[in-house]
Amino acid sequence: MDTKQRTTDDAQDATAIDRDAVREHASPVVRWLLLVAGTVCVALGLIGMFLPVLPTTPFMLLAAACYARGSKRFYDWLLSNRTFGPLIHEWRKHRSIPYRTKVAAIGLMAAMLAISIVVFAEPAWLKAVLAAMGLALAVWMYRLPSRDRVKR
Repeated sequence: MDTKQRTTDDAQDATAIDRDAVREHASPVVRWLLLVAGTVCVALGLIGMFLPVLPTTPFMLLAAACYARGSKRFYDWLLSNRTFGPLIHEWRKHRSIPYRTKVAAIGLMAAMLAISIVVFAEPAWLKAVLAAMGLALAVWMYRLPSRDRVKR
């Protein structure tokens, strides 16, 4: 199969996945709550782009999940976004994140945890808990699949 055909098939698969994902909830109250939750997640994700303490990708994935059940219009808007759309499509279709995004997230998280441990955490037990949680999260995140990573 040539590259052009594979790209077309991937686009059709993504469209089918996205079409299946968008089923607005029957209750207007629940749709409104999901819309509010999705908007809060988008706001936190945007803040996370500039503040290394907050991760952007998980908030955008959560916003997409909220919008998929709350508002087709906002879901389509988020998926068509040039910055966040490809990440969401990649997660929805392959349950993977780009390798560069993964490494950047782990690096920023490690830096913020190191600063927290050295500067802010007083008791030794708290430093140990923060370090253990950071290590566990880094290992979990590193083990997430990345389709663009060449295996050696």
